[in-house]
Amino acid sequence: MGTVYLARSRGGRAVAVKVARPELAADPSFRARFRAEVAAARQVGGFHTAQVVDADPDAEAPWLATAYIPGPTLAALVTAEGPMDEGRLRSLGAALAEALEAIHACGLVHRDLKPGNIVMAPDGPRVLDFGIARALESTRLTATGSAFGTPGYLAPEQALGEEVTGAADVFALGAVLVAAAGGRPFGDGTPMGLMYRAVHEDPDLASVPESLRGLVGRCLAKDPAERPTPEEILDVLGEGVRDPAGTVTPGPTPTVVVGPGVVVRAPEAPGTPGAPPSPQDAVPPSPRDAVPSSYVPPQDAVPSSYVAPQDSVPPTPVPPTPTLFVPPPPAVPPQPVPEFVAADHVYGIVVDGAGICLQLLDDEAEFTWPEIGAVRYGRTRRGRWLRITVALYDGTDYTCEIDGRRAARVDEWVQELERVLVRFLPA
Repeated sequence: MGTVYLARSRGGRAVAVKVARPELAADPSFRARFRAEVAAARQVGGFHTAQVVDADPDAEAPWLATAYIPGPTLAALVTAEGPMDEGRLRSLGAALAEALEAIHACGLVHRDLKPGNIVMAPDGPRVLDFGIARALESTRLTATGSAFGTPGYLAPEQALGEEVTGAADVFALGAVLVAAAGGRPFGDGTPMGLMYRAVHEDPDLASVPESLRGLVGRCLAKDPAERPTPEEILDVLGEGVRDPAGTVTPGPTPTVVVGPGVVVRAPEAPGTPGAPPSPQDAVPPSPRDAVPSSYVPPQDAVPSSYVAPQDSVPPTPVPPTPTLFVPPPPAVPPQPVPEFVAADHVYGIVVDGAGICLQLLDDEAEFTWPEIGAVRYGRTRRGRWLRITVALYDGTDYTCEIDGRRAARVDEWVQELERVLVRFLPA
């Protein structure tokens, strides 16, 4: 839909700036969708999404600036590292359920939850791309048989053009967990084939650990009423982030500097044998033996039998101030992937590294490069229109025509399209 830039705010914060292409900026329906995306992201906010820093949907080129979140998408992570084990799947599912709970509490349905829209940030997954989110009270599609979202993660009611509720996001969460486990709930193939199997066939859960198959299977139920709520998912998966003894698995024990010359290690859990003293029990060194505040003495530096002199007055402990560490952005911003975008008041075409997306008002049909056999294009209607036909390997063709109004503009579109197709279309 546009170009995303890695930039910095005036205060030095890393931000991601999403700028719409001029062709789309001229489309009133696109501006309405863009405005809805900004409003949705602002509503959910903070921990579950990339926080909106600023936006201007009414600018000549509409733009949206969000906090930069370092980390790969879930799709890229699974590709690079392979399927997740049961522990990581439980943590992922619990985090996504918590995110959906926050999204639905705002009266929204995301409608396109998938691995490519989930960033695996250092502090947990973030759900992105609210471009096709819709309010819960206005979720019925406008055309029979049309569908928002991505086939393979699309709930049956979405594929059938029926009323969509938050249960559709739960269905997508189940499909995401199957993908994170290395599987595909409805196999491979064309978008129509994936949607057909989502409506009529049972999902393939062979890649999912046996202990999770019951929950994932419920998420992928055909009937929305049979799917668990995000809260119920949390009730099940919340136990998965604890060890068999039922206690939270501790991370590295941090070292906290309480005051000059007084260093205290935070205990892993209250009552842990051998846990270091609390700040009230910490023994300050004498002035002659004072050490820099960054020095960490050995744990046996102060004998447990040591008793401070009667006239020794320990300094009043100062509660440690938590510090949020934000990993720095990459030294070299990633180069934008070449893409082609063209639109008029009704239709839109996006060609990029993922494939080709054909749009009709608010409806979309997405095709990935592995399923595209050929792309035919040419000028029509005295050179003022551009026609593109996407031919899939299964023998089906999809055609879209865009009104360029001027022959010179269509010529520019053709040149841009040729450059992108040479880059991505398989030989």
